[in-house]
Amino acid sequence: MAAMAVALRGLGGRFRWRTQAVAGGVRGAARGAAAGQRDYDLLVVGGGSGGLACAKEGTRWGLGGTCVNVGCIPKKLMHQAALLGGLIQDAPNYGWEVAQPVPHDWRKMAEAVQNHVKSLNWGHRVQLQDRKVKYFNIKASFVDEHTVCGVAKGGKEILLSADHIIIATGGRPRYPTHIEGALEYGITSDDIFWLKESPGKTLVVGASYVALECAGFLTGIGLDTTIMMRSIPLRGFDQQMSSMVIEHMASHGTRFLRGCAPSRVRRLPDGQLQVTWEDSTTGKEDTGTFDTVLWAIGRVPDTRSLNLEKAGVDTSPDTQKILVDSREATSVPHIYAIGDVVEGRPELTPIAIMAGRLLVQRLFGGSSDLMDYDNVPTTVFTPLEYGCVGLSEEEAVARHGQEHVEVYHAHYKPLEFTVAGRDASQCYVKMVCLREPPQLVLGLHFLGPNAGEVTQGFALGIK
Repeated sequence: MAAMAVALRGLGGRFRWRTQAVAGGVRGAARGAAAGQRDYDLLVVGGGSGGLACAKEGTRWGLGGTCVNVGCIPKKLMHQAALLGGLIQDAPNYGWEVAQPVPHDWRKMAEAVQNHVKSLNWGHRVQLQDRKVKYFNIKASFVDEHTVCGVAKGGKEILLSADHIIIATGGRPRYPTHIEGALEYGITSDDIFWLKESPGKTLVVGASYVALECAGFLTGIGLDTTIMMRSIPLRGFDQQMSSMVIEHMASHGTRFLRGCAPSRVRRLPDGQLQVTWEDSTTGKEDTGTFDTVLWAIGRVPDTRSLNLEKAGVDTSPDTQKILVDSREATSVPHIYAIGDVVEGRPELTPIAIMAGRLLVQRLFGGSSDLMDYDNVPTTVFTPLEYGCVGLSEEEAVARHGQEHVEVYHAHYKPLEFTVAGRDASQCYVKMVCLREPPQLVLGLHFLGPNAGEVTQGFALGIK
């Protein structure tokens, strides 16, 4: 169910209302929209971070989209749960008498995380009301370039027209539908955070940051966890840093099946899942049994049901993502797109939020400021966190040539690792620079505790 927020804003930042949203036949709404009698100044399709930012400034789940419901927020909280498990192991070295091992209660954690998410859903709804934004919980599709048809849960249709339309529908996890049993027996990141019972012994298929983050916190709370990777980990990130992330995870209990691809998933009489895979190195087939199979093999844009062709909005033939210019405008000048649904944009929540705010300020606030997509910092919340900003070493060499790139690097030991006797062999930082003076910093990469907080400080300097 795609959430839809509708905002109307007059000059000077004040809201003004025209007619109420029209419900009825498509013909009447289309005729009214074509004649210029539209319901709203701005229509936002999508209730995630980017869409909410647009609606306030100017699904199955509640409001907030992937980040709030099945992404950043629950992921970071479960990552924190795993980090606390590590701190409990450190505690005796600091004088705390803690009986080991300390069991973890998935149900308690899940309930607390889900309650927090629900509170955020409610908060978003209240904020929309406070800002006089009309919210429709409907599945939307285009009728023409100014009109959207929405279908409510009961099947009732409503037609909405607007001068400006912003598409912010985001993406969803990809299922490998060519694999027997994948859809019937597997889950994705859309499901893992809302499980009421522990997933138990888990196979995570994929090498994306979603795969590594989920496997990391599952291992951290004491679950038997295996990652199956067909190719390289963290594609698009610095590969030296990616390798060190994997080394740390492997040394702390996560199992890895490298160069393997699943071919079949079956449910056994005892309820366990039998997974068959092929090892590309040996060419042999192997099997294993798991309680849960989690697919983390990438994401697809949520565009297929929007009927974009009826509005004349162009998409990439390869990815189905929407093509936009530097102003976030699509091939139709008054229809815009922001966030993960857009071709070539970083799939990061703060990016969608800032792009949405700047867009609405340009549309209704007289601003001309464009979103800057260069040097955006990001963090992968693996057990040992990896933060980066700017170019990877591979990108720097490809862009400037090996002879023009200088890399400064260092291993370090965090003070909190010393008394606890923790292994710091993967705690590492490197700076990728141009060799010629003044040695402009092209990228910074940090692997260690609190990488997100560290990286955003350096990002300000690099920016």
